[in-house]
Amino acid sequence: MRPILLGIFAAFFFSVTFVLNRSMELSGGSWIWSASLRFIFMVPFLLIIVLARRNLLPLLKAMKEQPRSWLLWSFVGFGLFYAPICFAAAYSPGWLVAGTWQITIISGSLLAPAFIETIQTKNGPIKIRGEIPYRGLMMSVVILVGIVLMQIENTSHISFGALFLGIIPVIIASFAYPLGNRKMMEIGKGRLDAYQRALGMTLASLPFWFLLAFYGVFTVGLPGSDQVMQAVLVAICSGVIATALFFKATDLVRGDMQKLASVEATQSMEVLFALALELIFLSINFPTLLSWTGIFLVILGMILHSYASQKRTVNRKQPVGIS
Repeated sequence: MRPILLGIFAAFFFSVTFVLNRSMELSGGSWIWSASLRFIFMVPFLLIIVLARRNLLPLLKAMKEQPRSWLLWSFVGFGLFYAPICFAAAYSPGWLVAGTWQITIISGSLLAPAFIETIQTKNGPIKIRGEIPYRGLMMSVVILVGIVLMQIENTSHISFGALFLGIIPVIIASFAYPLGNRKMMEIGKGRLDAYQRALGMTLASLPFWFLLAFYGVFTVGLPGSDQVMQAVLVAICSGVIATALFFKATDLVRGDMQKLASVEATQSMEVLFALALELIFLSINFPTLLSWTGIFLVILGMILHSYASQKRTVNRKQPVGIS
């Protein structure tokens, strides 16, 4: 229950990202700065936390052991996740991007065979290759139908090209985030806490963000003061608080791909949180009945997915090794 609650709290703080990204876009800010500034500003906040906990040296030692892996999977987990999310904000309202983002539940389930699970048995722990949780995946179809219903309303007032640019980047991000996160958990082997992992991945992804910022200087110019302040808020709410909560939740179920999928499913609450915040602060139009139906199906799908994922089967594949 604790990982689920942590996941829901993380969803609230993550929802701030979608709202502020849309706000920055509507005020004329570029997605390039919305993306790069968040991670650049995250560094000092996370660094202070890790230093205060006296955990910096173990992190640097772990990063030094596998620098290429840190660079690669941090780029995947943070770079290929957040840059497309910010890009999509230029074409869709925040709550709709948040809704489409819930396809990550399906993406995360499909990634299960790429990882090794540790299972406790009466003969000791064994390692087996993860299985796609088909029961949970079938429940995820409800979420997919909900996303389609929400997008139908969006098609009535934007072009197909804009719709495409608002959806495809989110789908790319939906695979990149769980893939990068799980790979870094695998590399860390439980030695790093949530704050260490968040700081390490942020540091390792900085080359990408600096390159993106450098590109932004010559294409869209420097960001305005309003965008800088909003980017700081995103860095604190989403980059520090939400990321730490989500990483803590996933650490609690590390090695159990089905429970991990349940934690990732809590992120569907971002839709409601983002919608509520946009209604309050951005005065957006109230969603139609069709969109509300889609939102309801997304939340229902999350609940069904979490329930199905906790019904673990006792049948397993042959062990691939002993830990």
